Amino acid sequence: MEQKSVDKSMDRDIRTHAIIGAAMEVHRIVGPGHLEAVYQECLEIEFKVRDIPFISQPRLEIFYKEQKLKKYYVPDFIVYNEVVVEIKAEQSLSKIDEAQLINSLIISRHNTGLLLNFGEESLRYKRFVS
Repeated sequence: MEQKSVDKSMDRDIRTHAIIGAAMEVHRIVGPGHLEAVYQECLEIEFKVRDIPFISQPRLEIFYKEQKLKKYYVPDFIVYNEVVVEIKAEQSLSKIDEAQLINSLIISRHNTGLLLNFGEESLRYKRFVS
């Protein structure tokens, strides 16, 4: 899977706009400095409040040469059955964080992903479309 674009424009995607709005609310209330698990649980609550459909930490099968591995890949969320969401609580996002989301997209066979970082003073995000 080739990454076609990384962009912050939400003009044409109401799903990612809704997800980011929920994440902004969590960041506004909780602020930076907590563990990812705290943001994970808060975001679950916010998704429920906003009636945003999600699966939290789904176990995705991984294959190597057509053989299923014993290990699973577990992204933080799949939202609207289409958007893979990875959350971070770091000072800044790295290329490794981006690679993790790209791998999530490949394994899950989804085309849209959001990388959300709660660790900075303001919520930071990157949208990936393949």
